[in-house]
Amino acid sequence: MRIGIDARTILNPKKGEAVGSGHYTYQLIRHLLELDQQNEYVLFFDFRVREKDIKKFTRPNTKIVFYPFSDYRKYLPGAYNEVLTAATLAKEKLDVLHSTSPVSRIPTTYQGKTVGTFHNMAIYKIPECFPRTTLMRNKVSYRLMARKMDKIIAVSNSIKEDLDNIFKVGNKVEVIYSGIDKRFFNEVNVGTDRILGKLGINRKYILFLGTIEPSKNITRMLQAFASFKEKVLAENGKNQKSKKFEYQLLLIGKSGWLAKEYVQIAKDLNIKKDVIFSGYIIGDELLPLLKNAQFFVLTSLYEGFGMTVLEAFAAGVPAIVSNVASLVEIAGDAAYFVNPIDVEEIAGAMLNFSKDGNMREEFRKKGLMRARDFSWEDAAKKTMAVYKQVIK
Repeated sequence: MRIGIDARTILNPKKGEAVGSGHYTYQLIRHLLELDQQNEYVLFFDFRVREKDIKKFTRPNTKIVFYPFSDYRKYLPGAYNEVLTAATLAKEKLDVLHSTSPVSRIPTTYQGKTVGTFHNMAIYKIPECFPRTTLMRNKVSYRLMARKMDKIIAVSNSIKEDLDNIFKVGNKVEVIYSGIDKRFFNEVNVGTDRILGKLGINRKYILFLGTIEPSKNITRMLQAFASFKEKVLAENGKNQKSKKFEYQLLLIGKSGWLAKEYVQIAKDLNIKKDVIFSGYIIGDELLPLLKNAQFFVLTSLYEGFGMTVLEAFAAGVPAIVSNVASLVEIAGDAAYFVNPIDVEEIAGAMLNFSKDGNMREEFRKKGLMRARDFSWEDAAKKTMAVYKQVIK
């Protein structure tokens, strides 16, 4: 079997692009190649990928193909772009081609067997959280991919349901959960104090991990943290304790749409000195920041899967999570669920976690158990089964 994988979503991790569909593509290819030495793999990249990331996929049964036109999206008309891409794909005579994201979709003129992965349906569920141009462009890509694919992989049952409701394609959708990078289970072996000091972390901290954008409900998270601060200081006053607030909120993630507004919101809420926007962090520095958090908070308005919740679980960090979409499905009973629209409910959850070490420990243990239910080895095996179904 000759398997093609469109790997264009694997970009430059240093720019904060090794997340979402890029992370999925990277891990899936890596584990497929470990699982399978019999079939041939053709991996399609464009000019943006780093050479060292490509080298990681070098195997006797792999072939790396670059599209023969750098900056093609920028300089070529859409129709010509599609024709050239389709020609590059067709030349490889594939048995099946896997598009790992609807945003980097397979050209409509390509005639071979196809599989496509959908990671979320946020543009349909919370359209107000995206720029108009993004909505228009991505809705076209999603619709074309949903109709064209011979088989669709959804990373959660929630996405499968949305795909069927919107595109009526439920009969060709397979649900395959993504895995979790095993390094999040590891012990920290780098200088934690140095990393904390570099970011200005000098207190206990609550952690958010994700892109800084409206879909993550950042405004309400900041409002909840401000309310949490007021509650803590009020209780300290009643109990004649120190009036010093001992928590910080650390938000790790690249800047998305409207990200600059959140700094001003923190200032307006009088919590600017308590909030740290670190930007994107990768590699050895991320794990100690995650493991040393008091607890993790993800109050998104929508998630297609919720990878960062599983990463927190694996790191042994208890989590407060929105009771929406796939998050309930993925987290199971291992998270403290809140209504993401209710600021005071989120603040109350923060207060409960801050005061009750036994509660945190209970959720920490449940999270570790839940994280072990998700593996990339399992995802790779199930994806291979989908490839075989398509070429029958």
